[in-house]
Amino acid sequence: MRTRSISTATALAVLFSSVVLSAAAAGPASAVTATIGSPATVGSPAGIVVDGVGQRVFVGDDTNDRIIATDYTGKIVDSVSGIDGIFDLALSDDGTTLYAAARVSHEIVALDAATLDIKARYPVATSIGPLFVEFAGGRAWFSYEDQSDGHGNLGSVDPAVDPAGGTDPVTLGQLSRDSGFGGAPFLDTDPSAPGLLAVGATDFFDRTKDLMAVVDVSGVTPQVTAWHDGDYSLNYVSDIDLVPGTRQVLVDGTDRHAYADGKFTAAGAYPAGQRADIAPNGLVAQISGANVSVYRPGATKPIRTYAADTSTLAWAPDASRIFALVSSPRGYTLKALTDPTLNVPSLTVNAPSSAARGKQLTVTGKLSATVPLPSGVRLQVTRTDLESPKGKALPAVTLKSDGSYTFKDTPQAGGTVTYKVAYAGDAAHMAVSTSDKVTVPHAKPALTLNKNGNIYAYGADVSFTAHLGSTYKNRTVEIWANPFGGDKPNKLLKTGKVNSSGNVSATVDMTRDTEVTAVFKGDTRTAPRTVKSTAYARVKASTAVSKHYKTAKIGSTSYYWFHKKTDPLLTTTMTYYKGRKQRLDLQVYSGGKWYSAGSEYFPLGTNGKSAVRLGAPGQSGIKARMRPVYVNASSGDTVNTTTYGSWKYLYFSN
Repeated sequence: MRTRSISTATALAVLFSSVVLSAAAAGPASAVTATIGSPATVGSPAGIVVDGVGQRVFVGDDTNDRIIATDYTGKIVDSVSGIDGIFDLALSDDGTTLYAAARVSHEIVALDAATLDIKARYPVATSIGPLFVEFAGGRAWFSYEDQSDGHGNLGSVDPAVDPAGGTDPVTLGQLSRDSGFGGAPFLDTDPSAPGLLAVGATDFFDRTKDLMAVVDVSGVTPQVTAWHDGDYSLNYVSDIDLVPGTRQVLVDGTDRHAYADGKFTAAGAYPAGQRADIAPNGLVAQISGANVSVYRPGATKPIRTYAADTSTLAWAPDASRIFALVSSPRGYTLKALTDPTLNVPSLTVNAPSSAARGKQLTVTGKLSATVPLPSGVRLQVTRTDLESPKGKALPAVTLKSDGSYTFKDTPQAGGTVTYKVAYAGDAAHMAVSTSDKVTVPHAKPALTLNKNGNIYAYGADVSFTAHLGSTYKNRTVEIWANPFGGDKPNKLLKTGKVNSSGNVSATVDMTRDTEVTAVFKGDTRTAPRTVKSTAYARVKASTAVSKHYKTAKIGSTSYYWFHKKTDPLLTTTMTYYKGRKQRLDLQVYSGGKWYSAGSEYFPLGTNGKSAVRLGAPGQSGIKARMRPVYVNASSGDTVNTTTYGSWKYLYFSN
């Protein structure tokens, strides 16, 4: 096998020619259409930058090699794909050009911010990167790493340079080779300090050495304004931000460092966090765990804290909101965290869990905030109950000096009473409200229903009277009748107001045992109540005797006379019910007493009749009697009360 070689000069010529050709060939490309109007969700965040003029948010999606543009509500308005290995985004000072660092294809991609059409691709001749990108001093600055020595450095793209003229717009090695950055450093710019670039990283080759710098990139050659390389520990740099309006940087979202005379000095800290972004007005949005907290410059207590599990966020240039890529089941969803300058007070209200109706109770609570509240704060109080379902305003309550408050009230309505306390907010605080519930028992009314346990003849018209004691407003009572047996439904007999004596009546046709119910549905101060009365109805039962030759009295009792060899026919007629049987009782007279000769059940026909033939005794002088009986349950049903028919007397002669 023969080895081919190429001179260094020739290699550089090939490299430069490929750069020029690639940049020149990268003309406009159409953006790929996204699902317009849908919430922006990405697989792996790769930079976020906000355009305040066009009110657009640009988000890099490394998983899908695309950039998404959204409006300020987080809804997609445009997207472009085909950018291999997106890592970070930056916007030009005039907002017209979006720059993307593509680490896999090793290039800086320039896009039209209005259309997301690709304007140019700038190859970067490095083994790792470009990674982080910022725009300052008219150029796009990026960090990268040379794998041959493991050092990180700065490069830049000058969009004013036309590659067709033979000059490469990409310049590498913008910091000296002994800069000490062990990898591609973090970058940040500040619109209020044009031409300045913050640089920060950890030297992983020297674990005692954390590096940061502020570099003036407004001229032809970058000039180091301040440098730190380990005179005090930064505990691994993972983020750096220029602080607007002051000569400071914020490292890892926590520690502030002032720079002067080429050096840094510690200048205070915010509570512990991981990363941060700073608004042009100096507000700090700090990521801490699964929260984002907003601090005023130099403050140690947050103005506001959002529950947002994120590692990527950016301020809107007007500081009206924070955009955060929040972890979601499908990846990361862009959320707009609004009103960041308004503190959210903590408001409590404590009412007793229960209270007597018509008795005074006391409600307490407290309003507190991390941003001082104005003096003389008044809270709105609303009571909601059955008498005021839409709420009734109670007198406003003024906070005490310690933020606590107390008010008294006398609930008149029973049931659940809700006390809502609200603060309308002010220029520095959001409106807040909270509520607590009190259970107030209703007054128990007197309600009775007569005729309970009474027994009536079949078909009797019985008047049941309900009596209602004192109530608040409602004086209406319902009377229902529920006949025994599953074939007849519960029936409303009457709905009406009680008379001046508190009474209302309804009539029941007593053909069955019946459960009568009086129902009072209650009112706002009086509890509902139901009472029941069960009345019982006999059946109709009669017996017809036939085959006798005469009727005549024996003593004072009338008998049916039969010849001793004649079989009497006894036909019972009884109120019919499906499956019902009659019981026939037979007794014989002897020695001056009646003795049972047996009882037997016989089914009724659907016409309610049951005919029984009594055998002839074959001898004369016998006195007998029989009666039909309905026995609750034993006769096959339970819809009537036990009923005894009248005796029929029989005499057998020659």
